[in-house]
Amino acid sequence: MTRALTTATQRLTVAAPVFAALGDPARLRIVARLCDAGPLSIVLLTQGANISRQAVTKHLRALSDAGLVRNERNGRESVWRLEPQGFVAAQRYLGQISDQWDQALARLSAFVECDDSDSGATR
Repeated sequence: MTRALTTATQRLTVAAPVFAALGDPARLRIVARLCDAGPLSIVLLTQGANISRQAVTKHLRALSDAGLVRNERNGRESVWRLEPQGFVAAQRYLGQISDQWDQALARLSAFVECDDSDSGATR
């Protein structure tokens, strides 16, 4: 296995749980809410969300397991906040995919331009 392939596999292994956690619409809404409002308690996350506290807690645990959120005790209340480092692995992986697509498109463009110039000379 080449070093580049090994690195790509490692990045995917780290990023996969993040994508899996964000694949659930309720979790994605929780992340968006924390992004917009900053740290929130489960009570505040539940308000207006049309979802039970138990469901919010379940989703927060899944997001926490993926490294996307963390909680801190504030008296009797747990306050949840985004964990920016958790999103970095996914961002790196998406950046890598973007670079690969750019390279593939550049090769295709070069091929098409080369093919066009060859066929134009024979006309």
